[in-house]
Amino acid sequence: MVRILLAVLVLMLAALPGVAAASLDTFLSSVNVQARVDLPGFHATVSAQFGVPIPQVQAVLHTVGSPADAFMVFQLGQMSHRPPETVVQTYKTHKGKGWGVIAKELGIKPGSQEFHALKSGDLVYGGAPNEGHGKGKGNGKGRKK
Repeated sequence: MVRILLAVLVLMLAALPGVAAASLDTFLSSVNVQARVDLPGFHATVSAQFGVPIPQVQAVLHTVGSPADAFMVFQLGQMSHRPPETVVQTYKTHKGKGWGVIAKELGIKPGSQEFHALKSGDLVYGGAPNEGHGKGKGNGKGRKK
């Protein structure tokens, strides 16, 4: 019964566009749940969010195996300004060591805003491009202009 309630809660949270999770593992689990419910929708969402063609999303998903990992390939590519192919190669080389190690290998500095967003799961699935990281809303507050 607890598992059913937990699954319903995850699905409810996953249904909200642009939901950011409390941790990276929670966030990635939510992405996997959503993708498995509607795989064509996942392809379209990632395509729109990261500005890549749907066939490229499908190819990356086929290579990495899980929707959450495919999402992270495009997310880290955007954060590191590297093409998805480079991220996939880094993923293959360092698979099992964690996304933090992969991010560092791609040049995302520990302590940077991007690295903190990654580690805390403060990412967005299904939002507008760049939402939830980078030069988004609220970044740079308090800076003198």
